[in-house]
Amino acid sequence: MDKVMNSELEHAIKMAGDLPTIPVVATRVMQLIELENVTIDEIARVVMTDPAVAARVIKISNSAYYGCQRQIQSLPRAIVLLGLNTLKTIIVTASVKQVFQPFGLTEKLLWEHSFGAALAARIIAGTTHIVNEEEAFLAGLFHDIGKIVMHTLDQSKFQKVMQNCYNDKICFSEAEKNFFPFSHEEVGAFVINKWNFPETLIEVVRQHHSFNSEVKNDHYVTQLTSIVSLANLFCHKLGIGIREPQNELDLGKSTGSRLCNLSEDQIDSMLMRFEETYENSKISFMS
Repeated sequence: MDKVMNSELEHAIKMAGDLPTIPVVATRVMQLIELENVTIDEIARVVMTDPAVAARVIKISNSAYYGCQRQIQSLPRAIVLLGLNTLKTIIVTASVKQVFQPFGLTEKLLWEHSFGAALAARIIAGTTHIVNEEEAFLAGLFHDIGKIVMHTLDQSKFQKVMQNCYNDKICFSEAEKNFFPFSHEEVGAFVINKWNFPETLIEVVRQHHSFNSEVKNDHYVTQLTSIVSLANLFCHKLGIGIREPQNELDLGKSTGSRLCNLSEDQIDSMLMRFEETYENSKISFMS
């Protein structure tokens, strides 16, 4: 991150107060999952210390998205059926959703877009097999986390950015330059670094509009960034988390689809699957 930008961002955060935080339970579970001898009961006990997260985990586990044959009524059962990696994704999703509270229109749109991008990224990753599906989901979930933090730092300025986008029909990345000395990518990378997420996710959040990883020759980060970039466009194409669909978007000509080496037929198939999956899953994930 640019040192000047970083200094201005740190100053803004210092003046505004504390950063949004995710519940301690999410951090603790991520630490436990990395341990070789951790038991299901140990993880379940940690999750149950936050009843809101525990309830949401069980609700999401029973959603059509995960397609479990029988109703899951306990956390240990959810862990057994879903596996630790999927459980981590669900817990992080359930926890990060709290960062978007209180739920006004701005927060609602940002959460819908973040969740949509996470779903789309997982579908693209599952089709291309070039990155881990759960990591793609988390990268999609976090790609615009900087926007909700900017909204927290200065709600008045952020609303002016949004008005610029809708009134002047310019993209958010251009509009934010008129009001903030840092970008939502920089803010997002700064925040999830503070939350102790892996460097790979930090780089994807930092680069999801720029693809600087090509210069750094980090092939995996480039692939993951490509998938998140394309997932973001899937949401724009369908109008998820924005005011209206951008029907004119040509997904096949995007940098993300080119770097993922996707055909028009593959893109169309994934877009249809994403639209159906989003509609079937949003009640469980959004409420």
